[in-house]
Amino acid sequence: MQLQRAKHMRGTLRVPGDKSIAHRALILGSIARGKQVIEGAPAAADVRTTASCLRSLGTFIEEMPDGRLLVLSKPFAPSKALDAGNSGTTARLLSGLLAGHPIETTIDGDASLRKRPMQRIADPLTRMGATITTSDGHLPLTISGSKLTGIEYQLPVPSAQIKSAILLAGLFAKGTTHIEEAIASRDHTERMLEAMSVPVIRENGTVSVTGGTTPKATQIRVPGDISSAAFFVVAATCLEGSELYLPTVGINPTRTGALTVLESMGAHVEYVNQDTFSNEPIADIVVKSAKLVAATIDASMIPSLIDELPILAVAATQAEGETVVSGAGELRHKESNRITAIVQNLKSLGADIEESPDGFAVRGPTALRGTGLPSFGDHRIAMAMAVAGLMASGETQIDDSDVIGVSYPTFFHDLLSVLQMDTSDL
Repeated sequence: MQLQRAKHMRGTLRVPGDKSIAHRALILGSIARGKQVIEGAPAAADVRTTASCLRSLGTFIEEMPDGRLLVLSKPFAPSKALDAGNSGTTARLLSGLLAGHPIETTIDGDASLRKRPMQRIADPLTRMGATITTSDGHLPLTISGSKLTGIEYQLPVPSAQIKSAILLAGLFAKGTTHIEEAIASRDHTERMLEAMSVPVIRENGTVSVTGGTTPKATQIRVPGDISSAAFFVVAATCLEGSELYLPTVGINPTRTGALTVLESMGAHVEYVNQDTFSNEPIADIVVKSAKLVAATIDASMIPSLIDELPILAVAATQAEGETVVSGAGELRHKESNRITAIVQNLKSLGADIEESPDGFAVRGPTALRGTGLPSFGDHRIAMAMAVAGLMASGETQIDDSDVIGVSYPTFFHDLLSVLQMDTSDL
């Protein structure tokens, strides 16, 4: 994909549904009593992967004429190896789901997913009674489900995927499963369990479920994905003369860290028409261009904005002062080593940025210069660099940009629909 400097961003843009919520709606629908109907699920490759894996296990999933998904649970049957593709959410949450079923299943993924750590899932599920083997702590992973027993478990790292896997296993475990997290991670699983009539106790940093309760199917409305919206929020903030309206975006407080940081940097962000869909808070977001100042992002903030750090780094190149990110070592275990990918690409664009073991520091504002950039096979790196290209002189080319389809297949179409380009330096 080739991009050039943009003048401004104006208009209304509806971002795709939140893939984190869509994953969970499909997975919980596969074990629910009744008909699960999902409205607004995105066409992201990761979500299609979860649906494909569940179909391989016997779950009925069909797209209705109006675009909604119908999910009907059926007993899981032994399957050939499940292909989780590039989706860590698929691999980890399905591991928890299958731990309590008396079948043996293997989960594998692509070369990128095979590099991501899976022992952090295997350890607690093994303690609960499942038999799990991994390839030196990575995929492929084989699960032999069994009768489970609830455990008390302290998360070694803030991770909604680990927490969700244990909660899903806890639904099939004898007794109560307690999970303690030092820093709150995204809570979509807890909210959806509550929406599906499963009692969840949340207090003092602990989440608990008691086994033996079957979720009750319901109608799930998936709000717009705030992680997708963040790319447009940064672009509209940094391009002078911009004003953008993003309707029906999820504003779950465990996911809004990036917008909170941007507001602290001086961004103009308004939340209007606030409401609740399927136990998830939503709002229309209005963004206007603004001058930014630097921010400090530490470990306590990382879980609520970890997916948005690539685009926050781009914003930092246009902010006055030094923005420092620390406590983000988990970025090295995403679809790419995102710390290295961010630093390498922004340096290529002319940014003043330095890498650290668990983050980076950016000094700005900097006039960026277009160049060729790798995506590192990472959808969020590719989208962040596309936004950076809108601020850079000359032309920016992103190699392997098709990887964006993992989360946002229509990203470039949507981006161009609200942009006016600047051809003065071509």
